Amino acid sequence: MSTVTRPTVRTVLGDLAPEQLGVCDAHDHLFFRSAMLPGQELDDEDAALTEVRDFAAAGGQAIVQWTPHGLGRRAELLPGISTSTGVSIVAATGMHRAEHYPEGFVDGVGSRLAEIFVAELTVGIGNSSVRAGAIKVAGGFHVLDAHARFVMHAAAEAHHTTGAPIAVHHEHGSAADAVLDLLVGELAVPPSSVILGHLNRSPDHRAHLDLAERGAWLAFDGPSRANHTTDPWLLDCLAALVDKGYGDRLLVGGDTTTARARAATGEGPGIPYLLTHLRPRIRRHLGAEVAAAIFEANPARAFATEWQG
Repeated sequence: MSTVTRPTVRTVLGDLAPEQLGVCDAHDHLFFRSAMLPGQELDDEDAALTEVRDFAAAGGQAIVQWTPHGLGRRAELLPGISTSTGVSIVAATGMHRAEHYPEGFVDGVGSRLAEIFVAELTVGIGNSSVRAGAIKVAGGFHVLDAHARFVMHAAAEAHHTTGAPIAVHHEHGSAADAVLDLLVGELAVPPSSVILGHLNRSPDHRAHLDLAERGAWLAFDGPSRANHTTDPWLLDCLAALVDKGYGDRLLVGGDTTTARARAATGEGPGIPYLLTHLRPRIRRHLGAEVAAAIFEANPARAFATEWQG
């Protein structure tokens, strides 16, 4: 008798049925340490806990942390935060752009990258038993440099081994077409397993429609201090895609990357703002059905897979 495998979302507390994910911040950071942001590290456990509690108080039920390998994920703390707040957390493996790492780190990883990704997805991150539920990679500005291509080859290998979704940082929202050409066209990753991030940083509606037609997920940042000028374009970007029938391919996240951007320790707006301010605007201008898709149904499908391992 054959066993039927159902898609699940891999959280830090174990695999979860997609319908249990609930209201989701599809792209954020509880912990993040970058060589490009000295003095702005997200490294405070109490602050992270406060942000997640406030997110839960606003109706949030899940957060996907896109912090990849080597950038201070603090995976060992995530299960405790999830348990104490009731918010499901998805951790990530993967690798960011090279400049985010200390000198020598990327070269030290060498040819072991795919092996590292697979181990973090199936065994645990570092010395913990916390498994990642997504692979984070990054493109370059309008083009894919050698580092980006190397990381994406490793990510595709890890995807084919595990089934994990691949979430992509796009520098200023660019090169998403090149990413799909590589991941989908050359490396045979299904477009339904690719999440294209930061697209509102390049608010080209025609380009977004082209990407949607190729079957990938389209992720947009909520209010982000580092990219505030993109905020006024967000609703127009979403509306253009909804009008063409792609409301079922859209995701939104807060993308809090610095201590200054936290509500708990800085000037905000912080993770809860996604639900206290942005979601009501989406409901008002695009409708309750679209808002429910963006915050609930879509992330449940985007981050669920039939895991191998």
